[in-house]
Amino acid sequence: MIVMVTQPSAPLSQKSETIRIVFMGTPEFALPSLSLLHSLAAQAGWQVVGVVTQPDRRAGRGKKLLAGPVKSFALQQNLPVLQPERLRQSGAPAAADQPNPLAWLRMLSPDLIVVAAYGQILPPTLLEIPTFGCLNVHASLLPAYRGASPITAALLDGLTETGVTIMLMDAGMDTGPALAQARLPIQSDDTTASLSERLADRGAGLLAETIPRWLAGDVAPIAQADLPGEPSVCRLVKKQDGQVDWSLPAARIERMIRAYAPWPAAFTTWRNQNFKLWRGRVIPGSAAPGLVLSAGDGDTVAVGTGDGLLALQVVQPAGKRQMTVSSFLNGAPDFIGSHLGA
Repeated sequence: MIVMVTQPSAPLSQKSETIRIVFMGTPEFALPSLSLLHSLAAQAGWQVVGVVTQPDRRAGRGKKLLAGPVKSFALQQNLPVLQPERLRQSGAPAAADQPNPLAWLRMLSPDLIVVAAYGQILPPTLLEIPTFGCLNVHASLLPAYRGASPITAALLDGLTETGVTIMLMDAGMDTGPALAQARLPIQSDDTTASLSERLADRGAGLLAETIPRWLAGDVAPIAQADLPGEPSVCRLVKKQDGQVDWSLPAARIERMIRAYAPWPAAFTTWRNQNFKLWRGRVIPGSAAPGLVLSAGDGDTVAVGTGDGLLALQVVQPAGKRQMTVSSFLNGAPDFIGSHLGA
């Protein structure tokens, strides 16, 4: 369901020429928005004139510099790309191989800046550049889950519904007024990866629906204080957040497994080595927290928690690939009876 703000307002501009758009984003979540903006450009009367994204990061076993999804797409489409280490204030020196980001943006003369999971807070001097402001695609129903990890936070909290918000950005962290919202159900088996994909697609569609109305003055911003729900903030996920405390309820640990997939992954230790958990389910029963046992009909491998049992389904021992727990047991029969996290 789409909740659009429909109070009419005066047109923001009488300009008839092509609307110049700069896109700012980095990961996979941002890609559908950029792709759709670019594909609709000719028929919608706008043009993506530049892309700002995070610098290439080292990843993988070889620690090679890798471009993010947004940069890769932009280069394929011959879109100008800027990758500042940080968004510096006007007049500050830039890196030797990079122009000053604010000067570069002013040179592009954008009418609108669109942001989706860029990864930095935009300074006020940048927000003032485009005529129509900066619009953000945020993966929650604001004012809930402002911040860096709204999808992970929604899964950890056990929500059955979340959504996306198209927001007019201000100097705060996701505090700007909303232009449109769309709701999306959370499936019982959703991970951060699967839910991110659906929210990214829905956010892109909602963005494409909202921009023409915003440019025409048919959408009036609604302050977040006037939206349903209470404000909340979620912080950036860190690697250690995935470590399982077996004294927690099984339901909470099961949500951790889904919320921290694909990164940092829920993990514990077995034989003093890292042991990742990729899929599990809550079943009735009780055992000492961290104790591995056979449960149910004897074919189920479960771990004791602070409340209930967590049946393991897909695991990943150190140095191995993901595998079903039954496959893992073929080479590690002594797993039953051991303690995880000890």
